[in-house]
Amino acid sequence: MNIVHVKPNGQEIESWIAMIENDVVGHIFMKHEAENKIKFLDAWVHDDHRRKGIFRTLWETRWEYVQENYKGFIIYAWCKDTSLPLLLEKGFEAGEICTYVEFKI
Repeated sequence: MNIVHVKPNGQEIESWIAMIENDVVGHIFMKHEAENKIKFLDAWVHDDHRRKGIFRTLWETRWEYVQENYKGFIIYAWCKDTSLPLLLEKGFEAGEICTYVEFKI
């Protein structure tokens, strides 16, 4: 597996893309915000490649990058219950709980 880093675009979004041969099998993002904040955005791993450590590799690659390049910044994220243990492991503090709801009109 190869991880490709894509520098910030016009929306200040930076990404890491996981590739096996020439196929994209996953990605993870972060967004640069005002006042020295970085928002960790969503991650995705293709169904055929889940449970192989790709999410963890993408997450760790991004984490190492922010630790090396964004000293003094506040890093924050919204996460699913399944991702919460990883963030807590890294020292994040849990805030309020949010629940997704929808309604079709």
